[in-house]
Amino acid sequence: MIEHLHWLLIAAFVVGLGKGGLTGVAALAVPFLAISMNPVAAAAILLPIFIVTDWFSVRIYRRDYSSRNLAILVPAILAGIVLASFLVAIAPEALLLIFTGLVGVWSATRSWLGRGDTNPRPARVAPGIFWGLVTGVTTFITHSGAPPTQAYLLPQRLPRLVFAGTMAITFAIGNLAKLPGYQALGYFDDLDWALVAGLTAMGVLGTAAGRWLVKKINDASYTRVIEALLMLLSLALFWKAWTLITGP
Repeated sequence: MIEHLHWLLIAAFVVGLGKGGLTGVAALAVPFLAISMNPVAAAAILLPIFIVTDWFSVRIYRRDYSSRNLAILVPAILAGIVLASFLVAIAPEALLLIFTGLVGVWSATRSWLGRGDTNPRPARVAPGIFWGLVTGVTTFITHSGAPPTQAYLLPQRLPRLVFAGTMAITFAIGNLAKLPGYQALGYFDDLDWALVAGLTAMGVLGTAAGRWLVKKINDASYTRVIEALLMLLSLALFWKAWTLITGP
């Protein structure tokens, strides 16, 4: 993987930016790396970086989160991860990428069209369970769980730090829960752990940079940035799905 080192360093920094509060950016790392390397290998090498930077992010946002949303989302995401560990062998990755991308486009477009509606939506249980299950499946197979989670959280118009903290804690738990499944599927068998350690340090730097950026923008600007990143991520997922369908 040394021949891909410059791409890996960029991807690790991008993961950190996302974990620092620019939610959705982190999920761009896998499709970004898929340009130059096998997407399964990309997902495997990035998971340890996700996990370490997740917990730095949790420390940063440990006082800023929605306990109700966590109580709804986390159990559903864990159930989705268990389901995904059985589906991964039979569900086409391209189909999941397209579905996740559609969710992101729908969520961002809905938010843009409803810009005049400033009334926050409540954190409802049934939609939260649905989006949590979808998040669990998509984050396990494609590392792209942000669009379903944001589809549920964005209409609530949470303060930016609460939004970032809720996402941070949710994915810290979810990414840690992926480890047994990834190990059982053999995704870690050929990893260069020394390389992973170096990339993780770059991810931590990105986390600090992401936190700094979030503190510099207000709630309205933060929401617009997240929506734009969500749309960008969704388009990247469509591109990745297209490459899987058409081949190299």
